[in-house]
Amino acid sequence: MDFGLLHPAEQIVMIMERIYGYGMTTTSGGNLSIKDEDGNIWISPAGVDKGSLGMRDIVCVKKDGTVEGIHKPSSEYPFHKSIYEARPDLQAIVHAHPPALVAFSIVRKLPDTQLIPNIKLVCGGIGLARYGLPGSNDLGEKIAREFIKGNNSVILENHGVVVGGKTLFETFMAFETLDFCARLEIRARSIGNTIPLSNIEIELSKNKNHEELEEYCEETYSTREKELRREMCQLIHRSYDQQLFTSSQGTFSQRLNADSFIITPYGKDRKYMEVGDLVKVCQKGKEKGKLPSRSVTMHQEIYKQHPHVNAVIIAHPPNIMAFAITDEKFDSRTIPESYIMLREIPKLPFGANFMEPRKTAEIFEEKTPIAMVRNDCVIVTGSSLLNAFDRLEVLEYSAKAVLDAKMIGELVKIENSAVEELIEAFHLKK
Repeated sequence: MDFGLLHPAEQIVMIMERIYGYGMTTTSGGNLSIKDEDGNIWISPAGVDKGSLGMRDIVCVKKDGTVEGIHKPSSEYPFHKSIYEARPDLQAIVHAHPPALVAFSIVRKLPDTQLIPNIKLVCGGIGLARYGLPGSNDLGEKIAREFIKGNNSVILENHGVVVGGKTLFETFMAFETLDFCARLEIRARSIGNTIPLSNIEIELSKNKNHEELEEYCEETYSTREKELRREMCQLIHRSYDQQLFTSSQGTFSQRLNADSFIITPYGKDRKYMEVGDLVKVCQKGKEKGKLPSRSVTMHQEIYKQHPHVNAVIIAHPPNIMAFAITDEKFDSRTIPESYIMLREIPKLPFGANFMEPRKTAEIFEEKTPIAMVRNDCVIVTGSSLLNAFDRLEVLEYSAKAVLDAKMIGELVKIENSAVEELIEAFHLKK
């Protein structure tokens, strides 16, 4: 889908649907806008259910100030106007009240964007605007001052967040990433002190290169490959809907045969991933005109070294990543299913996945299907894509259970004798 070719009203409806559907705003809260090439501002309406917006509900405030539409523009229109005037480079604004970011607004602090590398890269600098009356010019001026400083995201004291960008999708991606950052930090702080990345480590991640692969023209697709592509898209969509992925982060791959596999592309929206977006990689190189995930070498090495692995997922869901950004060790000996599916999970140093992919790939023997990379991701392998996805789900759900358990009492793990019993009963590798 080429989101940029959609009408501004349609873009606003689609993004509001995502924001409301993922619990990042309420029926009456939040507003979105787009400034078009003529200087007109398209904005969500005042007093209309955010869960059932249609294109005809979107209001257009013309450059001369006249209003077109069946509703009044959002009561927060004044600050949208102030931001556009202060930052002519911005063409879209997202404002909403996701609980995690509201929590930061209430304590009047900023989330730490250096917990994993892509957060700072996507969100950039963040400002904190002093409290102002909602809908007032005063609030608009306070927010605009923070945007003038070069920030594209601003936390509003005791209110919510405002994010600006060049397109509505780019703006939503930054908003979604910042919300993920806030949720991640809150979860991590429930078990220990967070350990942020250094500026040097973030630069290392930023500068990792796309693998140079030869291009070839794919003439035909087998029935099996078509089925694998369809299955991948279904599970990618499910991963996004279950907040295991974000719109721009999370990679699936699946082995096609001994020397080829299919992998998610770089920079494509996970919500609307289509079969034609996926990239086939083989000995000849990659499909012409497509750019695979920057983790393609890690996937290649795992398949090369481990014939038992037929699928690989790289992700960073917030509950398990709480353990990756603290010194806390995640132990899968919580319930039988968790230990059977997850086994022991090593924590690798930051950069292991892109600086030493061959060495890192050695870890994924049958007794070690999963590894965690400090301040970056979890790498999950499986005998099939469904098996790997199941493991990812169990991993995130188990991590959530452990985090919740720590809030209500002392964690009691399965005893060693019970673990040995599981290994024998389910024929697990030692």
